[in-house]
Amino acid sequence: MAFSLWNLFEATILCLNAICVLNEDRFLSKIGWGYRNSNVQGFGENPSAKSQIFTLLHSIRTVARVPLILLNVLTIGLKLILG
Repeated sequence: MAFSLWNLFEATILCLNAICVLNEDRFLSKIGWGYRNSNVQGFGENPSAKSQIFTLLHSIRTVARVPLILLNVLTIGLKLILG
């Protein structure tokens, strides 16, 4: 199986799906990454790596939800048509 742009596209879609499916209350709060567990830092303070990762996950889930639905429909349609 050769590596192609299509495989890279599919891997990206699968990773974004995995991020968007994570539930804050069920999974993320158990490991201390829930929205309620995030400590708000003051202006000028450097955020921790954990805080930055949580912010990245939260922003991906917020911004990528609608485009991800369209990309999933496109991917499924192309897989059905082309095999």
